[in-house]
Amino acid sequence: MQTRKLGPFEVSAIGLGCMSLSHGYGPPAPREQAERVLKGALDAGYTFLDTAAVYGVGHNETLIGEVLGDRRDDYVLASKCGLTNGDKRELNGHPDVLKATCESSLKRLQTDVIDLYYLHRWDKRVPIEDSVGALADLVAAGKIKTIGLSEVSADTLRRAHAVHPITALQTEYSPWTRNPEIAVLQACRDLGVTFVAFSPVGRGFLAGGASDPAAFQEGDMRLGMPRFQGEAFAANLKMFEAFAGLAKAAGCTPAQLCLAWLLDKDETLVPIPGTTNPGHMVENAGAAAIKLSAETMAQVEALVNPQTVTGPRYSPAMQASIDTEG
Repeated sequence: MQTRKLGPFEVSAIGLGCMSLSHGYGPPAPREQAERVLKGALDAGYTFLDTAAVYGVGHNETLIGEVLGDRRDDYVLASKCGLTNGDKRELNGHPDVLKATCESSLKRLQTDVIDLYYLHRWDKRVPIEDSVGALADLVAAGKIKTIGLSEVSADTLRRAHAVHPITALQTEYSPWTRNPEIAVLQACRDLGVTFVAFSPVGRGFLAGGASDPAAFQEGDMRLGMPRFQGEAFAANLKMFEAFAGLAKAAGCTPAQLCLAWLLDKDETLVPIPGTTNPGHMVENAGAAAIKLSAETMAQVEALVNPQTVTGPRYSPAMQASIDTEG
C-alpha cells in the first residue's frame, strides 16, 4: 500500500480503526473473526492501527496486545486516553488519570511504548494545557512517542500545540460529515499536524452496510444518531442510492469511493476505516490505489454535502463532549 507521513512515522495511506472489533456497533466480534481482521490487515499492508482505552473499556487494547504482540514492529500503534477512569467509562482529563490510563494501556497492549497517544476528548473542567502537559510528561518518560488530539477545534489545537508539538488530530470526516473543512483542516496544514479521519465511510452508511436500522444490535451507537432514524434515514437512503451509482460508474465500491475521495482531498490526510469483516478490510485497502477524476470528485461533493444530508451527526447529549464543530 502507498504510504504517508504521520509525524516521524511512515504509515500506510489507509489505517485500520479497531474500535468496531470491541465496541460501538453491537457486541464484540467473535475472537477468531477479530484475529482474521487484525492479522489480515498487517498482511494486506496496513501499518497504522488505531485503538483506545475506552473501546470495550480495555477489551480492544487487550485484543491487539494478545493477537499482534509478537508483530509489534510491523505497525505504528495509536491509542487514546481521557474517556476512562480506571475500569469505568468517564470523561476525565486530569493529569494523574491520563498517566494512570497510559500505564494500564501499555500492559494491555503488551508494549513498552505507544507511538501516538491521543487525548480522546477534551475535559473542559481541565485546561487543555494541563492535559497536554501530562502527555508531554509521558513523552519525556519514554512511555509514548508522540501526542494527538481528538475532536477539538482549531483554536484548541493551537493552544495545545503551544505546549507540546501535536502530531495528529483525529475527528470524523467523510463526504457526509464535512465539519473539519470549517477550520480544523487548515489549522492542521498551518501547524504541520496530520489529520486522521475516523468514520470515513459514514459509520457504514456510505459503504452500503447500514440499509436497515431495525437490524442494528443492542449497543449499536447508531441507534441514537439522528441520521439513522425515521424520515432522516429514509431521505439519506435515497441519497445513498445515487452515491452507489456514482461509485459503480467510477469502477469501485461505495466504500472505496469515500476513501479515495478523502485521499484526494488532502495528500497528508490518513483515513482509518474500521470493520469486523476481513473482506471489507481488504476492499478498503484497495482504495489507496484508486485515483478519482476531477469530475468524480466534484460529483461526490455535489451529491453528498451538508445541504443534502438529513440530520445532525450526533444527538445533543452526544454532542456535549465535543469541543466545537470547527
